[in-house]
Amino acid sequence: MSTNAGKRYAQAAFELALERQELDDWRVGLDKIADLAKDSKLMALLENPRLPFAAKKTILQEQLGDVIPLALNLSCLLVSKGRLNLANNIFQEYQRLIDAHRGIEHAEVVTALPLGDEDRQMVSRRLGHMVGDKMVVIDARVDPSLLGGFRARIGDLLVDDSIRYRLDSLKKTLGGE
Repeated sequence: MSTNAGKRYAQAAFELALERQELDDWRVGLDKIADLAKDSKLMALLENPRLPFAAKKTILQEQLGDVIPLALNLSCLLVSKGRLNLANNIFQEYQRLIDAHRGIEHAEVVTALPLGDEDRQMVSRRLGHMVGDKMVVIDARVDPSLLGGFRARIGDLLVDDSIRYRLDSLKKTLGGE
């Protein structure tokens, strides 16, 4: 299924939550729905065309507990359209929208060695300055082929400050393709 569909559901939920001042309530609800979608046995039951929708709705109500009513309605809509498998994508996109609303950016940072706390804070500040003095939360990975430095992606922005990149650039400049 399309991630664009997940983005549209997340955007609609975000706008509704913002209007109703229920950002965190929706986040909790969408997280619970995403957790449901990870349960393969439950997914098989909810996707069974022989099971009446009323029974599926009852299962959703029991599994989701006290989520806000509109989040429950969304889960019912997803089940009725056979799109509950989008739930994790919807949750991730919704979380991104909340963070952007609150001035928080997420960066995928790749380094040659694991980042210590001090280095993580320094990279976070540097990236934050590059994106308009926003707070940047780092999702760090290690790739020894970088040799040193780091590579970061924040949305569409790619920052490559790795030694591997510098060596490759120098090689091209010197004509050593």
